[in-house]
Amino acid sequence: MSAAVLIVSADSELVDDLLRLAAAADVEARVASDALAARSAWRDAALIVAGSDLAAELADCALPRRPGVVVATADPDGEIVYRLAVDIGAQDVAALPDAETWLVERMAAATEPSVSGATTIAVLGGRGGAGASVLAAALASCGAKRGLRTLLVDGDPLGGGIDLVMGAEGAPGARWSDYSERRGRLSSTALHDSLPARGGLAILSWHRGAVEPVAPDTMRSVLDAGARGFDLVVTDLPRQLTDASAEALATADMTLIVVPAEVRAAVAADRVADQARPYTRDLRLVVRGPAPGGLKPGVIAESLRLPLAGVMSADRRLAAAIERGEPPGTGGPLNAFCARFLGGLAPARRPRIHDQAS
Repeated sequence: MSAAVLIVSADSELVDDLLRLAAAADVEARVASDALAARSAWRDAALIVAGSDLAAELADCALPRRPGVVVATADPDGEIVYRLAVDIGAQDVAALPDAETWLVERMAAATEPSVSGATTIAVLGGRGGAGASVLAAALASCGAKRGLRTLLVDGDPLGGGIDLVMGAEGAPGARWSDYSERRGRLSSTALHDSLPARGGLAILSWHRGAVEPVAPDTMRSVLDAGARGFDLVVTDLPRQLTDASAEALATADMTLIVVPAEVRAAVAADRVADQARPYTRDLRLVVRGPAPGGLKPGVIAESLRLPLAGVMSADRRLAAAIERGEPPGTGGPLNAFCARFLGGLAPARRPRIHDQAS
């Protein structure tokens, strides 16, 4: 079986640097110290990183042209290197050490599928206690039961913790603080394997105690990996938008704002919706019953200028079930709502973004 990345170089210092970058990208790498050794894996490797020291030798071998070839060099004479890159059919030249971050991301991209099938949903509460976290958890739980590879992200550092809602607070695995320094491309496989899971559902939440806000770049890296490696990504967001939650809104295919069927809740939700509109491409309303004064969901939707995604009926058993550590969405009206909603969604497909050297 061929390695994901084939390193072709006889320069020991360059090879050591490239192996270090492959480890940072969390990909398997094989080293070929001459053009002959590279021939057997030339067609099958996901990415080939050829050192400038062997580029001329590779050109002489007339290996077949293929995508996914990069020339790596620490040589300041760029003109010669670029000529050699053209000779072997390389698409990019990585001048080290300046291009290290780009090359790590390029290596990580080599192991990812070419197309993502993820549907990404952000959930906001129209007012405090609206039930946004419960809806986010129920949607994720329902998605996992439908056989979707699902990621549930807790984007509210001041919330109670969505892992508690799922009854997974004691599950081993990474939390947000473990990704606090993450920038750039993150392996979707590494993300999936590092997170706590319950019933096939991966959960990213917070450690107990004081928490540090998530940086926008970190949120972007995590959600990008989620979109590449999962079928469904659900993010629970705070009502007071931060830079990171604005990033999550921009990433989402749609945003659901949960509003109890009450006049004051609708007024508060109007302000939350105004905050969210500049960032999200598709904002929809979910009305939560009961309606003490008989306020109709259609009237709330019209007043907020939002399409109505559905109505969540009251379930008196839900609060007690969550206290017992039972995930929402396992039965009752909420499960029925989530099943209908997810059943009406077509999986979103995104083309893979190919990074280019600067």
